[in-house]
Amino acid sequence: MSGEQARPPGDIPADIAFLASHGIPPALLGDAARWARHWQVPASEAVLALELMPEEALYRALARELGLPFLPEEVQLGADAHYPEALHAGALPLAPNRHGLRYAIAPDGRAIRMLFQHRYRLSGRGFALTTPRRLARLASGRFQREIASEISGGLAARMPQFSVFHGLVRRQRAGLLVCAGLLLTGMALFPVSVLQGLMLAAAVVFLAMEMQRIACCLERPQWTARTLLPPLLADAELPVYTVIVALYRETQVVPQLLHALRSLDYPPAKLDINLVLEEDDTQTREAIEACEPPPHLRVLVAPAGRPRTKPRALNMALATARGRHVVVYDAEDIPDPRQLRLAATLFRAFPDAACLQAHLVIDNPRDGLLPSLFAAEYAALFDAVNPGLAAGRLPVLLGGTSNHLRTAVLRRIGGWDAWNVTEDADLGIRLARFGWRVMDLPSATREEAPITAGAWIRQRARWLKGWMQVCITHARHPRAAWRELGPAGFILASTLTFGTVLGALGMPLFMPASAWMLWSAFGTTQAWPDAIVLGFSSAVWIGGLLALMLPMVVGLRRQRRLRLLWVTPFLPVYLLMLSLAAWWGLLELLIAPHHWHKTRHGLSRRRTSPFTGG
Repeated sequence: MSGEQARPPGDIPADIAFLASHGIPPALLGDAARWARHWQVPASEAVLALELMPEEALYRALARELGLPFLPEEVQLGADAHYPEALHAGALPLAPNRHGLRYAIAPDGRAIRMLFQHRYRLSGRGFALTTPRRLARLASGRFQREIASEISGGLAARMPQFSVFHGLVRRQRAGLLVCAGLLLTGMALFPVSVLQGLMLAAAVVFLAMEMQRIACCLERPQWTARTLLPPLLADAELPVYTVIVALYRETQVVPQLLHALRSLDYPPAKLDINLVLEEDDTQTREAIEACEPPPHLRVLVAPAGRPRTKPRALNMALATARGRHVVVYDAEDIPDPRQLRLAATLFRAFPDAACLQAHLVIDNPRDGLLPSLFAAEYAALFDAVNPGLAAGRLPVLLGGTSNHLRTAVLRRIGGWDAWNVTEDADLGIRLARFGWRVMDLPSATREEAPITAGAWIRQRARWLKGWMQVCITHARHPRAAWRELGPAGFILASTLTFGTVLGALGMPLFMPASAWMLWSAFGTTQAWPDAIVLGFSSAVWIGGLLALMLPMVVGLRRQRRLRLLWVTPFLPVYLLMLSLAAWWGLLELLIAPHHWHKTRHGLSRRRTSPFTGG
């Protein structure tokens, strides 16, 4: 809530005026009424957003005003409640009880206003009033089994072709067996020729990937210093926005997270913040309660079940999200305060965009070489490659945080795949297959990079395992993928996913082998085959160097952090660590495909803003 916003004068509406007899000074109620008009929200929602009184106190006062009982704690929902409608209902049937109550109602702000406008008489008809949070908890408890099934397997049940849950289909397994048989036979009979053929095929994939990365740097980004963004929406024009943060054992960063969420420049009455926890994570829940979270923040508890992954937790919040748009943040994120307002503005300006990807910026390079390399890599990806892909209207492999989505579109395409451990990349491909556009969001979110090699490798192993799962999922029906993505989109998505995995797995072999081929070609006669090998090998090596360095230079220049180029001599070691992580990820794909390596946050003590020279 900005102090520069005007407070137009006005009277106190009836739906909050009664609170004066419950201890709220009329002057504060007048402030709430003015803010309600300014935000264009019901006055009771402004009372809660301004934290003039707790939600339960407001609804108890409302019950007394309307002559209704407040729902007793022991009363439960009746058998007539149905899933999933009960999760969104404002009134639900109750089980038989000694109080003679038949229905629990939890009116939202607009319903409260209607109650006072029309003075509905509900007393004596078996109605009891409760808070929306209490009603939601009752519904969640009543349908815990159904919720657990939906958030884990909803996509797999409705759109099985888009979930990795089913693994390799029969034709994929048959194809792999045939290829393996041909490869083993060829290696036994013609080992040199087969090895050269494999190297040539891999080089083609690498060259395509290199050309794409270079082209992204040459593509003019949509937003430049000369490009005027649309005027930011005023408070009254902004829609309700849902923020989802999945946490597990994140006690160290909870204060920082809540401070970052409180700092968002968005009307609090239009914020629907959801922190999703696991059932056994009582420490994080206690840390949140100790920080006295704002009233527009809800703590959701995902029911026990498999797999225990971030996308499963995200689906939990998506089921009850109230916002027109939704954004995902990680526990350690510090987004730019105006990010949501800018995203809402761009969503209105570009109705064909279903997703906006903000820029992720590593802000702890002072922690050493590894975070500095991570920062340079993220600059290349989020300030050069992804903006170039978005400008070309091509598929974008989303980052796991700060992607803003239209809630209706996200639900229509099935939400997140709970079984994919890199749900963001999968979602980017799926959006493209459904014909939706991903755009660049010129706003930064500060992130913390792992500071130890072990944590980095575990995180990368999970990411690369997830990319392998993306390859499995979207290669099941290649003709359908070609038709939905188009030729350019299909080739780009294939090289970005399969090419990245192949390059990471084969780097220890491809680098020396391609160097040997290049050296051998230099030392032979200038026959046409030798010249072709020489030219192609040179192109792959030169292209690889450009594809590695150019996005990094472009991204760091756009971030004004070119000083981080000091890490470039250490890139070969970084790439070898990437290969180690890829082989770890492949092993896990075979023995523990859905295991989620948790990255610990809050370990850095040297986080600084990258925009202040830190």
